[in-house]
Amino acid sequence: MSGTSEGTGSAADSIRPAITQRHEAVPAVPSASAGPAPLSRADTARNDYRAAFNAAHLPMAVVDRDGYVVAANTALAGLLGTEPHALTHQCAADLVDLASEARTWAAYQEVLRGRQARLRCTRRLKHPDGHSLWTEVTLGPVPGTGDVLLSVADISDRRDLQARLRHLQMHDPVTRLPNRALFFERLSAALEASGYEHGGGTGRIGLCYLDLDGFKAVNDTLGHRVGDRLLAAVAARLTQCADQSGYGRTGGHLVARLGGDEFALLVEESTGTEQLADLARSVLAAVQEPFDLAGQRLSVSASIGVVERAASGTSATGLMQAADTTLYWAKADGKARWTLFDPERNAHRMTRQALSSTLRPAVEQGEFVLEYQPLVDLESGVVRGVEALVRWNHPQFGTLTPNRFIGIAEEDGSIVQLGQWVLRTACRQARRWQIEQPSDSPVFVSVNVAVRQVWDSDLVGDVAEILAETGLAPQLLQLELTESAVMGSAGRPLQALQALSDMGVRIAIDDFGTGYSNLAYLSRLPVSVLKLDGSFVRGFRYEEGTHPNPADETIVEALVQLAHRLGLTVTAECVETAGQAARLRRVGCDTGQGWLYSRAVAPERIAEMIGSRPGVGGPA
Repeated sequence: MSGTSEGTGSAADSIRPAITQRHEAVPAVPSASAGPAPLSRADTARNDYRAAFNAAHLPMAVVDRDGYVVAANTALAGLLGTEPHALTHQCAADLVDLASEARTWAAYQEVLRGRQARLRCTRRLKHPDGHSLWTEVTLGPVPGTGDVLLSVADISDRRDLQARLRHLQMHDPVTRLPNRALFFERLSAALEASGYEHGGGTGRIGLCYLDLDGFKAVNDTLGHRVGDRLLAAVAARLTQCADQSGYGRTGGHLVARLGGDEFALLVEESTGTEQLADLARSVLAAVQEPFDLAGQRLSVSASIGVVERAASGTSATGLMQAADTTLYWAKADGKARWTLFDPERNAHRMTRQALSSTLRPAVEQGEFVLEYQPLVDLESGVVRGVEALVRWNHPQFGTLTPNRFIGIAEEDGSIVQLGQWVLRTACRQARRWQIEQPSDSPVFVSVNVAVRQVWDSDLVGDVAEILAETGLAPQLLQLELTESAVMGSAGRPLQALQALSDMGVRIAIDDFGTGYSNLAYLSRLPVSVLKLDGSFVRGFRYEEGTHPNPADETIVEALVQLAHRLGLTVTAECVETAGQAARLRRVGCDTGQGWLYSRAVAPERIAEMIGSRPGVGGPA
């Protein structure tokens, strides 16, 4: 393995330490009669390094600055299935596949030029006998020579172990499916790849997010062992559904267990919502087929959220949020079904969430205002009272009517705080009208009360405190509760209503005729007023080509007569025409409320109406 030219040198010369020149003058060979000349210390070291290089178990080669093999040891030759001398003068990059990747090739050139100290990379090499092996290739300079030492370590066993460990780490032990970590890795890779691809694919992605209905009951009643068997059986059916759907024609798919009884079916390069809908239908049918598990016959169902969209501009987090929301819709809509993501419905949900998070601070920040709609005596046309209607001047969504936020306030309990503000503001305003217009008969103010206000607060105490604070007489306050709330009252609510009535406050049943309509219950309730739902009043209106519904008039007349016999007054809502008002007056209805008289307006406009007859000349 000695060098043959000045540009090459021997392998031993290349790897020996502390040598500053590539060649030294070779001493004259002594004559045979003189006997073998004793080796110098340098020659001995050179031979030792040559022997160590050849005998080393680590495959190695010395590479010159042009990238050609100067010398290779036996281990490298064995790794590549050849002889050491056959590797000499070969291109080192070709032997260990350094040119197949642009970044690695550039780094390799830098090492050869001495601009980079070391390179380490992993390469998969093909042995001449046909099998492949994973190797770790390392290159570093040999000091003082300009050459580079290349070493190749067989890491196939290590890679196999890493692959097995990764498989265990990335797969669910119960179902053998990819787990949450692998699912998100695959999802992120699919979304990232979509940003670089130009043609050849659909550029879309789909997801079916599945949750078993009632799985907890299986675990609780039959035990976790049966539950695990059920999960494994479900996983097998999901995989079969995905395989039978033929996604190989358009892209890849992945079935994963995300945790608990949640599964996901990811469809890369989806062709549209119809493809995902077909998959969801097949999955739903497959899961609903009975399972036979070691003598246990189980029937379950699933709820599925389906999302399909363009991959560009979609994040993994955004896709999963949409899927989770849609799954919730499927559950809320009755379970055992699949639901497709609806952007409009989601926007409504997001708006609702935004309102919910800002509702409580809005009361303190003064974002709510009250408008008032007059309650007019049908006989005289004089304003007898007003209903206080709350509005939310939201900084982002503009002016919101009660139907946009009252339900949210009832759900999260902020209705108590909001209700107290409405009650105090309305009573203060009614007292102000009374003071400012002492010559006119005082008008009462009607305030809506939610059932939760009765349960979660001391409504009786709040009303007494506010009346004392504002100086408003109890007879000038009317509290409205819905029919379903009042008719179902018992215990504390009924006691509160009775205490308020005893105080002199009037109690009105709002939207009467749409709820329980338990007429016999009326006699046992401390109610003063019935407010007929607008659906009855609309039947009194003449439309082009139609006639009023006589049944509505008969029902209203009967309700009015019944209310009067019980000592109650009747208010008709949604009065929009003079004809409606005339017919309501004819059947004995006491007061009317609606656009015929006025929409809900600011307090200053109500002050102008007090003492006047707003219904005489049409809408205000």
